Amino acid sequence: MTVAEQTLIDAAIPYCGVDEAGAGPLCGDVVAAAVILDPANPIEGLTDSKKLTEKKRERLFDEIREKALDYCIARATVEEIDRLNILNARMLAMSRAIDGLQLPCQHALIDGNKAPETPLDTTTIIKGDSLVAAISAASVLAKVQRDREMVELDALYPGYGFAKHKGYGTKVHMDALRELGPCDIHRRSYAPVKARLG
Repeated sequence: MTVAEQTLIDAAIPYCGVDEAGAGPLCGDVVAAAVILDPANPIEGLTDSKKLTEKKRERLFDEIREKALDYCIARATVEEIDRLNILNARMLAMSRAIDGLQLPCQHALIDGNKAPETPLDTTTIIKGDSLVAAISAASVLAKVQRDREMVELDALYPGYGFAKHKGYGTKVHMDALRELGPCDIHRRSYAPVKARLG
């Protein structure tokens, strides 16, 4: 727990944790989540989603949705990523996740060093997804949601291996990109994709 989180708890200020997934991949939307956890119903094992096995993330995904007081999963599209750049698209996705919460919330704890536009007070926390349970929960929701979508997109765009690499620039993905060229969900503004567009 960080000093910022403890201060909010001591002052009884309702807060959410916010994180996103999918900044690095060459394709697909960037997905964000905002979560208000229930202090009376803790969730064991929360940490940075990248440190968890896929099986553990899947289990936590369902537990978070069941036990959280409120949550929202939102996104910025491939088109918005290409138009705004990935940093601004990440901020947009996080803003949408915060805006989608139904319960009153006064403060947002944000993973990283930059806060999205929101009417709430914000605190950015480097490695917050490892330090703050609500941010950890948001990171799990965002990553699992995005990974599931990439599995579905693999069926729509066969040959790229999206179900396995989730859109990251692995050798399999780069080989497929060279052979097949970009598909509709590739981010045109990303250098490896742009290079295939000539």
